[in-house]
Amino acid sequence: MANFAIMGFGTVGSGVAEVLRMNAGPIAEKLGEPLNLKYILDVRDLSATPYADMAVKDFSILENDQDLDVVVESIGGAKVALDFTRRALLAGKHVVTSNKELVASHGKELLAIAKEKNVNYLFEASVGGGIPILRPLFQCLAGNQIEEIAGILNGTTNYILTRMVKGGIPFDEALKEAQAKGYAEQNPAADVEGLDAGRKICILSNLAWGREVLPGQISVQGISGLELKDVAIASGAGYRVKLLGRAMRLADGRQAAYVAPHLVPADCPIAAVDDVFNAIMIRGNAVGDVMFYGRGAGDLPTASAVMGDVIDALQHREKRRNLGWNESAPLASFSELSMRWYLRGGFQVPENCQVLSGGAMLTGVLSARDAKALAEKLDAAALLPVLQ
Repeated sequence: MANFAIMGFGTVGSGVAEVLRMNAGPIAEKLGEPLNLKYILDVRDLSATPYADMAVKDFSILENDQDLDVVVESIGGAKVALDFTRRALLAGKHVVTSNKELVASHGKELLAIAKEKNVNYLFEASVGGGIPILRPLFQCLAGNQIEEIAGILNGTTNYILTRMVKGGIPFDEALKEAQAKGYAEQNPAADVEGLDAGRKICILSNLAWGREVLPGQISVQGISGLELKDVAIASGAGYRVKLLGRAMRLADGRQAAYVAPHLVPADCPIAAVDDVFNAIMIRGNAVGDVMFYGRGAGDLPTASAVMGDVIDALQHREKRRNLGWNESAPLASFSELSMRWYLRGGFQVPENCQVLSGGAMLTGVLSARDAKALAEKLDAAALLPVLQ
């Protein structure tokens, strides 16, 4: 019998327990042994729940139990979760998490500890929720040189943008609707300002190229400043506005990563991804473009990915998964990146630019630095990159 514990019994933690309850038999068949939930660590009183006998409040109980194989960290944040994760790894426990903040900011250190202790630190659910993306990236696509990653990495912002496009409602109203449906927090900054997507694209970049990119090193622009008129003009011109996280390997060997709302051509598969769904496109030099699509959040979808990691960790007890990233990546700044741009304002459209309705235009390929300078010169009211 394999034993595991859950730290933090909120949405994800309780979802993991539910997945085990629903699928204990198939999970045991895959493992070749039963999987037992031995402890639930949480500050809340669980005495009136079916999990009362498993509930503990002292982390050292988990830390010192020699029969505990895996710890699921679903506390969130990078304070208590960081301390408990370090201690669990140092105690020789495999750790599985959905905590994108922790992985993006401290993954290099925690993976190094896991390697030293010959245990697994796995985090499939930290990027795509229930969408399998990290394991395909480091395993199924291992024969490729990854060239670029681009994705809708936040379901809340995608829902808001869908309502702006299809419902014709402004950002503030769409946000309130998302909050009423439980898709957005009362403080939605991490979602609408692009911070959540920024952490996820850093994790993807780190795995793709094995060098560390920290969230504080990349340009992040959210959707809170997006105006309904730009969404409407883009739709009329055959584009959809999507908040994308992008990471790429440049011709000179440097890397780049950023988050920003983009105009996406309507014939691009990612343009049709609506509501709370996420989609991640990966370009490899052998496979070409592949896309992973599904629900990026929620209790059972995220718990599905967490449980997959629990099983994977146990199946690789003797030979751990060789995951990790090393020194800092050589990064190009966002200002150096070249692409087409959307501008809107009361200006005369320069030559060699495509005229759109509503006083807008599309430029040719320009660096972000030059596009910003042009927007300032024309006193443009909007400036957005175009996905090519």
